[in-house]
Amino acid sequence: MRSDRGLFVVFEGGDGVGKTTQVDLLCQWMSESGHEIVRTFEPGDSPLGAAIRSLVLDPATGEISPRAEALLYAADKAHHVFAVVEPALARGAVVVCDRYVDSMLAYQGAGRVLVPAEVEQIARWATKDLRPHLTVVLDLEPGRALLTISEKDRVEAVGDGFHERAQQSFIELAAREPEYYLVLDAAGDRTEIAAAIRARLEPLLSAPDGSLVP
Repeated sequence: MRSDRGLFVVFEGGDGVGKTTQVDLLCQWMSESGHEIVRTFEPGDSPLGAAIRSLVLDPATGEISPRAEALLYAADKAHHVFAVVEPALARGAVVVCDRYVDSMLAYQGAGRVLVPAEVEQIARWATKDLRPHLTVVLDLEPGRALLTISEKDRVEAVGDGFHERAQQSFIELAAREPEYYLVLDAAGDRTEIAAAIRARLEPLLSAPDGSLVP
């Protein structure tokens, strides 16, 4: 299900690939164009989500069952959609989210080696199967990306195999529905990456009557 109001844009990819930079550039461009922007992220962009984020990312938490970890992320997503994403879309805003369902499928499904279909069923139920109008995947070899992170959280510190499986999962998810994805080489020039994202979004941002085009 994709909202018939507002526009939902998600950025995905491994840790350290430059999502924050591209979210910054996109939100600045769209704000200057006069759109209402709701910038958000997962996990943690709500009081409940912040508590969940602390649990799942703090190294002090120690080992968590992969299934418990998946359920905690699903709880964050359920509340985030309810409290942040749906209200913003309902009033016609552009929601730009750093991570969403694909991160759970990549990290908890492929990374933790759980059954992908089972993880997806939980994630889709938690989010009412609300899907982005566009998902931007920034692709970069995990070992190279993680070198940019000096203090790693509990998930970033997991072994290379975990991150390689997750990054491959992002690419495979994009291949399933290419009309709703844009995959870009994160090693490229950041201004060129930003321009490619804007070019892909421009047809979605304005209808003849000035409204957003989901």
